[in-house]
Order: sequence, then C-alpha cells, then structure tokens
Amino acid sequence: MFELKESKTGVQFRVRVQPRASKSELAGVMEGALKVRITSPPVDGEANAACVKFFAALLGTAKSNLRISSGESSRNKTLEVSGMTLEEVRAKLQAVLD
Repeated sequence: MFELKESKTGVQFRVRVQPRASKSELAGVMEGALKVRITSPPVDGEANAACVKFFAALLGTAKSNLRISSGESSRNKTLEVSGMTLEEVRAKLQAVLD
C-alpha cells in the first residue's frame, strides 16, 4: 500500500522514478512509494518535469498544482499536490493501480 499524508499546503506521496523507460506508466508500489516509469532521461530536470506532467494527467489536475517537495536529484521523490483532498488523491491513484 502506498502512503499519503496531508500537509499544510496539500497532499504528499512518495514516488520512485525509473527514467529512460520504454513507456511512461505507473508500475505498482515499492516500499510504500508509487513506482513510476518515465521515458525521459534524468538530464537537466527532464525526468522531473515528465514525472510532474504524468501525475498531473493521472490525477486530472493542472501541472501547476503539483511540485516535487523533496528528492529533486534522486530517484526517490516526494510529490505534493494542492487543490485536492487526501481522499480524492487516494481514489484516483488506487483506481489506476487496481
């Protein structure tokens, strides 16, 4: 099960990013974090931008509502989404995983 937590500015969840994948997709849960495969390389922030874009589309929200709150230069990141409740985020992510 992936972990979600509420912060002062939104809902946070952890992701583990695998760059340079053959296609961008959610690949399950790994140690409480969502594993995501991204086609972009980890160069000049391309994988970070692709990760934010991927989750914005998945959650049905604007890219400006998502940000990487920690782990910018790591495979393990914490994403924060604003403008959605914890229940809304959980329901959208769980629907994709099921």
